[in-house]
Amino acid sequence: MNPISVLVTVTGRDRPGVTAAVFSSFAAHDVDVVDVEQVVIRDRLILGVDLELRGDPGSLRHSIDTACAALGLEREITVTEPNEAEIEAAEAAAEAEAAAEAAADVEVQAAHGGPADPVARSRPKQHVIVIGNPLRPGAIAHITQRIADLGGNIESVTQLSTYPVSSLEMIVAGAEEQPLRGALVRAASDTGLDVAVERSGLARRAKRLVVLDVDSTLVQGEGIDELAKLAGVADQVREITRAAMAGELDFAQSLTSRVALFAGLPVSAVHTVRDAMKLTPGASTLVRTLKRLGYAVGLVSGGFTVMTDRFVTELDLDFSAANELEVADGTVTGRVLGPILDRAGKAAALSRFAEQFGVPLAQTVAIGDGANDIDMLRTAGLGIAFNGKAAVRESAEVTVNQPFLDAVLYVLGISRLEIEAADVEDASADGNGSANEDGGEDGEGGQEMVTAKPGSPSDSLSASQGSASIAAR
Repeated sequence: MNPISVLVTVTGRDRPGVTAAVFSSFAAHDVDVVDVEQVVIRDRLILGVDLELRGDPGSLRHSIDTACAALGLEREITVTEPNEAEIEAAEAAAEAEAAAEAAADVEVQAAHGGPADPVARSRPKQHVIVIGNPLRPGAIAHITQRIADLGGNIESVTQLSTYPVSSLEMIVAGAEEQPLRGALVRAASDTGLDVAVERSGLARRAKRLVVLDVDSTLVQGEGIDELAKLAGVADQVREITRAAMAGELDFAQSLTSRVALFAGLPVSAVHTVRDAMKLTPGASTLVRTLKRLGYAVGLVSGGFTVMTDRFVTELDLDFSAANELEVADGTVTGRVLGPILDRAGKAAALSRFAEQFGVPLAQTVAIGDGANDIDMLRTAGLGIAFNGKAAVRESAEVTVNQPFLDAVLYVLGISRLEIEAADVEDASADGNGSANEDGGEDGEGGQEMVTAKPGSPSDSLSASQGSASIAAR
């Protein structure tokens, strides 16, 4: 069945629970949320929702009428049947994209709620970002109901994106940050959506430096595993990794043990692995957009500089820190040079770069997926677990479980429309198209090498940092 476009406009007295009740009225029907906008003016709510319905418009209309009548709300429903050309275009697009639904549809009973509490409204406001593919009304109703349960009132809802994932930004008044964050973490688990909570204010827009992990974050996969396959030692590396995960070895021990297995490997083989690495989808868009906005962007990796330097150049990154793999006469020696960039070292590198660029730690963002990133995520002003392991998700303020790295932009409140407008401006200015999204992956390796771009702070590191060094690119 071809979807029918349904535009629902709801107006009336605002109070906690209204948004949840309206979305709950959609939940029993096979609908996707295409767009949503909500504003509150003098305690008067105006909510508009664009839906794609597969089913009976009359049944949906009845559900909406019942909910609005119970809440004393006025509503207007506009149903637009697709014409033949639109049906053909939709079918062609569906065949080309074939996107699978990932969010759960959760049925929730709507709470009507009482009048908004003026004292609660005076509390600091929170930004709630909801990301999914697609966004189902039952899931949104579940999340908005949890907000209402804590006395939170949704003052506005804005659609940030409809592709490659859908995302909404809600401004919530009247709910305390930590209880709200805890409730929405549970709601995210219930619905399969990603939900981020950030306090409103200038600090949210003041983030100025972003640090990315490389393996399984900036790039797809783990570079050291690919090296192990090429060297014929995949089983041995896998066993060392198991011992490390069991707590029998720390990161430095496991790394030196794995690298020792690569002794005698031609450096050309390392280059082969490096050249085969692919960027995570959305990585170029993320970096390109952040740099346009004036962010300093770089990487901090437990991998090898011989691999990560490729992405520093390709993405025009501002700084990088990684480990140094020793090579002699074109051959890997099986050793790492200098102090190893481990879990604590990655956090220290973040602090060092923040100091070099004159950015307070509160205005930094760190993005990673593994246990080696936990200290770095905790040190940053905002730590984001990107498809992270369970321990990482528990340590990060925000979790993004999407296949697209540029979904992080929505967490920062940057909309798809703003991203595309900037792309158009740049294309008009210099005639270049958007950046290629292909390219990256990373390994893990030895001595830390730190690089900063020309024009960025490049003071020498102290002797206490061993053989780590800074070099202008």
